[in-house]
Amino acid sequence: MTPRTTTNQGVPVSSDNESLTAGTQGPILLHDHYLIEKLAQFNRERVPERVVHAKGGGAFGELRITGDVSRYTKAKFLQPGKTTESLVRFSTVAGEQGSPDTWRDPRGFAVKFYTEDGNYDLVGNNTPVFFIKDPIKFPDFIRSQKRLPGSGLRDHNMQWDFWTLRPESAHQVTWLMRDRGIPKTWRHMDGFGSHTYQWVNAAGERFWVKYHFKTDQGIEFLTQAEADTLAGTDPDHHRKDLYESIEKGNFPSWTLKVQVMPVAEAEGYRFNPFDLTKVWSQKDYPLIEVGKWTLNRNPENFFSEIELSSFEPSNVVPGIGFSPDKMLLGRVFSYADAHRYRIGANYAQLPVNSAKAAVVNTYSKEGAMAYNFSGPQVPVYAPNSFGGPHADPAAAGDEGLWAFDGQAVRAGYIEHEEDGDFTQAGILYREVLNDDERDRLASNIVGHVSDGVREPVLSRVFDYWKNVDSELGKKVEEGVRGGI
Repeated sequence: MTPRTTTNQGVPVSSDNESLTAGTQGPILLHDHYLIEKLAQFNRERVPERVVHAKGGGAFGELRITGDVSRYTKAKFLQPGKTTESLVRFSTVAGEQGSPDTWRDPRGFAVKFYTEDGNYDLVGNNTPVFFIKDPIKFPDFIRSQKRLPGSGLRDHNMQWDFWTLRPESAHQVTWLMRDRGIPKTWRHMDGFGSHTYQWVNAAGERFWVKYHFKTDQGIEFLTQAEADTLAGTDPDHHRKDLYESIEKGNFPSWTLKVQVMPVAEAEGYRFNPFDLTKVWSQKDYPLIEVGKWTLNRNPENFFSEIELSSFEPSNVVPGIGFSPDKMLLGRVFSYADAHRYRIGANYAQLPVNSAKAAVVNTYSKEGAMAYNFSGPQVPVYAPNSFGGPHADPAAAGDEGLWAFDGQAVRAGYIEHEEDGDFTQAGILYREVLNDDERDRLASNIVGHVSDGVREPVLSRVFDYWKNVDSELGKKVEEGVRGGI
């Protein structure tokens, strides 16, 4: 039997095709409430796109713990043998909803774990570092990567103006301009938590930690020419590849590994370990295997399960906490606030965002589109004497706090022995990349800079890359000057 069409309230409708009119040529009648419902719903069927990471896609999967990190964290979902349902959303950073997947841009790598202690969100990128180290500069950075207010066009001069005035960006810009700046597919890129997080074990011992998702498919990338071609012929290339791979049963996977630093070693480490523009040396803190993360299920509805999905670094579970990483602490506020604006105050009640393996007992109430509620006998305030939920410090643990001085200051990170804005970018160029990769990096920079970058920014660009490496700076200047 064919199901019958109804209104949003379940009332049967008389026609899918004709509006109610006053005669065959008369005006449409206002009391055709089904027509009004359809048109009004249509006008409102999009939520505001994300200010950042607007274009993306995702899938569901699971994390299976194969290693033993119990000495470092008491988080239940990270204990040996555990398997936890997961959601991921991959994205570009600066592009809008309709932008091509293959622009040169970092890729968002946001993962939600539906754990028995509540949802844990790990919000990172396909790079281990970022352009800035303090959240007060984040709105300015993003605006410099978007579009000019007059012409509505993207502008490389604006981008390089910001980057060269903030030399801390050098490490990330080197990552962006190298081969990995345009991954072949989302399946062929690594992911990183990027920030420094805190783990706490059952004995209360603390550790600083960084997350690495190492692709089991191998690292593969697109050249600039290949990416430009796909931007015009297959703008949803990455989204389509992920969906079709999972549909065919070719489930992509990553090996989750971590770097762990004892808290006592942070102060004397040669780089400031909380600076998001820096990486920790894997010689100093080798990767430790945690588990296998596999994507094995496509969304049934892209809008409901991917577009309405929300990820926020404030979602941590017992055994995991924050760190003095300023960008992380800024995102703890800003992400949840963005969801309240974009989706609504009760975004956490949407099925894709709600806790699946944990019981929710909260005093948050009412607001637009609230549809979860406690029974009338449950108090709406705390503390209370009538059976309402009460905080449980033993279950929550110590929330991953750390010692700090009480003086309010506006200052940068404490400089460590080998800190410097250009230091790690130079190491990446000289010690990590091979000759062919160095040549492609220089070529990518020259092509990007040659597209609209002008004085006085142009001279600063040459100095910027000379500070990274004198040979690289010379190649960039000669390449750009020779093409002018």
